[in-house]
Amino acid sequence: MAYFLGRDCAVYITTEDTEAASYALVSAAGAVSFATSVGSNTTFAYPVSTATGSMSQVADLTGVDLSIGAMDEDITYVGMRSVTKAEIKKETTVSLTKKKNDIVYDSIFNSGGRWGCANGSAYDGLTEPTTQTGYRLHVVLSGAKDVFSVRGCCVQGHTVSVNADGTTEETIEFMSYITPTVSNAASATAITTATL
Repeated sequence: MAYFLGRDCAVYITTEDTEAASYALVSAAGAVSFATSVGSNTTFAYPVSTATGSMSQVADLTGVDLSIGAMDEDITYVGMRSVTKAEIKKETTVSLTKKKNDIVYDSIFNSGGRWGCANGSAYDGLTEPTTQTGYRLHVVLSGAKDVFSVRGCCVQGHTVSVNADGTTEETIEFMSYITPTVSNAASATAITTATL
């Protein structure tokens, strides 16, 4: 696990949809849509082919938590006292905490934007994901030299912190089973079936 302050890194979010080059958008009323043009909506994620220099980074970011974990399974053998631990899958989790100043994260989590889109249409999360579904996060760690790209993410959690004075911060959590890439530039290569 690594924790970064918002001032120490920059985060950019894209969709994985290479077929329609969709933006993930949220209207003023909180409706989530995926389209090829922004209009008057707030942009949550850009198309995957967009260079990070052309995107707006996540605003008012206070913290980024990067976690890489593995799920193990215990395997026991008949007649043996030893147990083998076999790695089943790895997961990468990215939690973004920012000052709450709009309803974008609420809408993405509650109004059908959790799993991204495929070919310009919202993905419902009830069928097997494809190479086009989900989001991609680019965490720029040091200036513009180290970029940690997490591919094929879904939104798995959203929390809002409240105190006596009102709402202050919100956290959105992304999770992926695809191995992240670390490079000196944001990874814009489409996911292949071999990657899944």
